[in-house]
Amino acid sequence: MSDMSEAVYGSYIAGLVARAREAQATMEHYTQEQVDKLTAVIAYEMTRAGIKRELAELALAETELGDMPSKLGKIETKVKGVYYEIKHEKTVGIVEELPEKGLRRIAKPVGVIGALIPSTQPEMIPITTALFSLKTRNSVIFAPHPRGKKTTFRTTELMRGLLKRQGVPEDALLCVEPAMVKVPVTDELMKQSDLVMATGGAGMVKAAYSSGKPAYGVGAGNAVMVVDDSADLTDMAHKVMLSKTGDLSAGCSCDNSLVIFDRVYEDALKALKAEGGYLCTADERQKIQKAIFPNWPEDHAINRDIVAKPISVIAQLAGIKVPAGTKFILAEETGSGPDYPLSGEKMCLVLTVYKCRNIEEAIARVNANHAFSGAGHSCGIYSVNRDNIVRFALETRTVRVNNNLPNSVVNTGNWIAGYPFSPSLGCGTWGNTSCSKNVTIEYYMNTTWLAVEIDRKSPTDEELFGDMGVMP
Repeated sequence: MSDMSEAVYGSYIAGLVARAREAQATMEHYTQEQVDKLTAVIAYEMTRAGIKRELAELALAETELGDMPSKLGKIETKVKGVYYEIKHEKTVGIVEELPEKGLRRIAKPVGVIGALIPSTQPEMIPITTALFSLKTRNSVIFAPHPRGKKTTFRTTELMRGLLKRQGVPEDALLCVEPAMVKVPVTDELMKQSDLVMATGGAGMVKAAYSSGKPAYGVGAGNAVMVVDDSADLTDMAHKVMLSKTGDLSAGCSCDNSLVIFDRVYEDALKALKAEGGYLCTADERQKIQKAIFPNWPEDHAINRDIVAKPISVIAQLAGIKVPAGTKFILAEETGSGPDYPLSGEKMCLVLTVYKCRNIEEAIARVNANHAFSGAGHSCGIYSVNRDNIVRFALETRTVRVNNNLPNSVVNTGNWIAGYPFSPSLGCGTWGNTSCSKNVTIEYYMNTTWLAVEIDRKSPTDEELFGDMGVMP
């Protein structure tokens, strides 16, 4: 890249940032009532049937990832879910008082947010990010993925129209123009923003954390689900199918591996087959692995032509035949790590299957797979054995552990589980991210603490240590 190109990209982003900063300076003086109304308008209008269908159709045509029902469902569920959770949140002025500590918490904007949008969610994530940003009186500039740039730009333009109708500066929401969607432009946005929100692949998140600006990123997914000998196998199979096939496995939370206790292994496979699973042969397994990872063992890059594609495409690329009605493919495996690429994230309708003897082996397999791919993201256990459930949650190195729940359905928020609605999933230090939560509205605000004097006396040693058995 030439110095002239760098100057052009830097100047372009500087222009967007200046516009966004001017809009944010106006919004900074908005009342709680104003931002509450504004987010209500965005959430309501962007979930109308016509807009949902337009954006879902555009996303599917442009990215060729996923399916229509899933995209429509995500806009409906996630946007309304985010609004539901932030509707009554205080984000202006004094938002919390702690009289016993003499503290009051004041919420303030962070300024201009640079939001990196993935190709898998080019329509829904801009809307939810806009809700978080506008509620906290920030402006946001979206940097689309090249495969979803038209969709993200169109989504932004629709929301800008809503801002204009409300008398709000349109430049509170901006998007890099499709012709300017390039890696160096995104890099410039990260450098010039006040805060970076990065939702996407490992490379994007690493770049965000290396930008020199505060950033919240997500980690790679590689969900591993354990099935113990107390599980309801019919329920398990249905939920695994839902998690695996949603948006044709476009999301980072879809199941990638199953670890099944040997005592129920055959019955579990039978239940999975009843839900549309096809157990491939050893020869077919090698062909499928080659189709997903065409350059292995030189690298572990996933074939983009197989990501979030229908079963027919996967079968054709692998050169195999699957029965009519197949929804996902089961491939047996025995190892974890670089020498076993199917133990990693696949982003397609292929589910790796392991056999184990007990909970110790199951936990070891989950941790081994995550040491290779997807550390910190999520895992789950189908079980009603409390000891197994608690031990599994204690000894796996993940932020989210789901018990008898469809992983990809609930991780980013759903009405049947309690995770906060958010498309950005922190993975803790295990996944090289800076938070161990779903990235929600609290991360879009600065906080000022106002302190006053309180009547609190220093305790004596007897009061402080007397009950601990450390004093003579």
